[in-house]
Amino acid sequence: MEFFTADICDEHSDKVAVLGSEYKNFGGADKCEGQIVTLKLDRNNSALIRMLRDEDGTGKIAVVDVEQAYFAVVGENLMKFAAQSNYSGILVNGYIRDTFQIKDIPVALYALGTCPRKYIPTTEGEKNVPLSFGGININSGDYLYADTDGVIVAAEKIV
Repeated sequence: MEFFTADICDEHSDKVAVLGSEYKNFGGADKCEGQIVTLKLDRNNSALIRMLRDEDGTGKIAVVDVEQAYFAVVGENLMKFAAQSNYSGILVNGYIRDTFQIKDIPVALYALGTCPRKYIPTTEGEKNVPLSFGGININSGDYLYADTDGVIVAAEKIV
């Protein structure tokens, strides 16, 4: 991947939205790019497990909103599913766990922080719905670019 978010912002400032700086990368890849697939969860990650395990993620980024509920929705097992399904990255408006185990899995994982517990009761999620967090609006089909400087979103592929 030959891009830098700073360069994209300089060259396409009118086409990109910049996610708030509170999201950090915990994954094993230092950058990612791809078409967004959105998923809104209610604390439980069952719908995300199915998506990462069962769908081809080639060229895709999973963008997940759990409205910052203090439960982890991504950990070692989901990162392994994401890698096996060829997802380039995951962006979570919420929390993750298993940071020691996931640091070597070659998928970028941006999140607000960590939490050791997960939500056990099964709830359903909503796929391909508009999301709004981190100061930006995000839709399925948008493109995400992320590196050590941050995360940006564009309505179309620009790199």
